[in-house]
Amino acid sequence: MKRKGLVLIAFAGLTAAGMPAFCEGYRTEVGSGADAITIIVVKGTPYEMGHAWGSLMKDETAACLRAYLAKGQEEGGPITTDERLDAAWASVSPYTDQRFKDELRGVADGAEIPLELLIRAHMLPVVTPYACSGVCVWGEATANGNLYQIRNLDFTIDAGLQDYPVVVIYLPDEGIPHASPTFPGCVGANAGLNAEGIALSEKGASPADDLPYDIDGEHFTTFFRDILYEAHSLDEAVAIVQNAKRFKKYRYWIGDGKGKKAVKMRAYAPELLIWADNDPTDEVAPNVVPNAVYYTMNNELAFAHLTQNWGTYDEERMIDLSRGLATDDGNLLNVVYDASALKMWVSYAQGSIVASKRTYVPIDLNDYLTYDPTAPGVTAVTDAPSGGSRIVPGLILAFPVLLLIGVGVWRFK
Repeated sequence: MKRKGLVLIAFAGLTAAGMPAFCEGYRTEVGSGADAITIIVVKGTPYEMGHAWGSLMKDETAACLRAYLAKGQEEGGPITTDERLDAAWASVSPYTDQRFKDELRGVADGAEIPLELLIRAHMLPVVTPYACSGVCVWGEATANGNLYQIRNLDFTIDAGLQDYPVVVIYLPDEGIPHASPTFPGCVGANAGLNAEGIALSEKGASPADDLPYDIDGEHFTTFFRDILYEAHSLDEAVAIVQNAKRFKKYRYWIGDGKGKKAVKMRAYAPELLIWADNDPTDEVAPNVVPNAVYYTMNNELAFAHLTQNWGTYDEERMIDLSRGLATDDGNLLNVVYDASALKMWVSYAQGSIVASKRTYVPIDLNDYLTYDPTAPGVTAVTDAPSGGSRIVPGLILAFPVLLLIGVGVWRFK
């Protein structure tokens, strides 16, 4: 694991609800030069993790979300006004898990931005269309039997999201540790991998002709977070999707790295069709493949690649497939998972260069599952508003003195 310019933050104070809070997180980096990706590791309750993340990326969060919202509203016109986005939140909020709402509030407080800005930015993908690709292969289809999976996010590169690449690694007090390749302040999961080996991919399928969408329910980016928090197996992950009040048209892929199997879902709400591998009823039949499920921006190419490379898939062949399936103009973020080994290879667009044309940077979730932000050149940062905390107040007062006498790393438990 490569860590550079690591920043540790300890926050002690009160949550917005008036409860004692103690937030811990650190910021580091993988990759180098133009390929560098920020890694944020946070621990605690949802609010605490959000506050730590917002504090660690304060400037980036404000700049990213303001630019994204402005561009989205410019291009979306009447469907993305403040009033329409606020109405969208009013529609989905009753179905949204409290953990998600608490983290939103934490990010807003930590980054010192208005909560309504954060919420409106999260509503843009709820009310607008986009398209992507997903593929899973496992068992005899791969070189080592592991489950590999692709998630290509073909969305937009016009809003500048790619200028702020970040993978957030959550170590929650309650729930499964998990990683979310995302953007500053974007709490919803468009992709993700948890410590039980559950990997997630998605493809939007709601055309502009369906506008305005019926959005009485829960968006996938919120129940994807539920899956990452809660699912220990493929069956548990599938049950979360089945029990969600879904809307719009999507396809989902859920991979189980431990069980070494996966499914594809065609979720045209309220309909939900689920296919495993080699199923003659699959929507791509007769072009089905053993130990594989797929639906992409180019199914002909995907089927040819799968049949020609069956039995040899590893991260390099999956990266090759991901590159071939990406769109030429809006390919924002690509992820290749080895869900069995808890590894990802992540590529973000840069400027006008789409993600498929750039380096897929390796990230090993195992490196971050034990919270240990020790590395040469650590810079400690504190953010301690007044109020109660989980730590002894005298320790807070002593902290600046300890820094002055040369303590390189200070971790609060």
